[in-house]
Amino acid sequence: MSATKGRPDRRRGARELALQALYQLHMSGASAVEVQAQFLADQDFKNADKRMFGQLLRGVAAQTESLDGMIEQHLDRKLAELDPIELAVLRLGAFELTDSVAVPYRVVINECIELGKVFGATDGHKYVNGILDKLAIEHRAVEIAAKKSATPR
Repeated sequence: MSATKGRPDRRRGARELALQALYQLHMSGASAVEVQAQFLADQDFKNADKRMFGQLLRGVAAQTESLDGMIEQHLDRKLAELDPIELAVLRLGAFELTDSVAVPYRVVINECIELGKVFGATDGHKYVNGILDKLAIEHRAVEIAAKKSATPR
């Protein structure tokens, strides 16, 4: 029972560290391999899933251009004008929505909202929520439709 209970917290820890690593990657221009090695050496992964952290960091880094293209379609400003934390959260969310279909879309969005609340600017999480909702409609339409049809009216 305790192993199952701890898993969501370890996933959240992996997302938090991945967000910080993505921010560092964006700001420093270092490679994903360098940033990952630094985080593995310097950070405490007691409360984070190392494997998931690596998958998120490397996945977002490898797909940054395509993720940015998906995100840009829904912005009311230029990508370069986004707060770097909000951009990192959006990239992380877009990656999970498109590549981690085993994770329910609502979980992805909620986790990203929480990351935005903790690390982002005031009310930045609301902007993240709006963009990720639109991405979910595009990339998780079947899941959303199934969820709506299963909801009693």
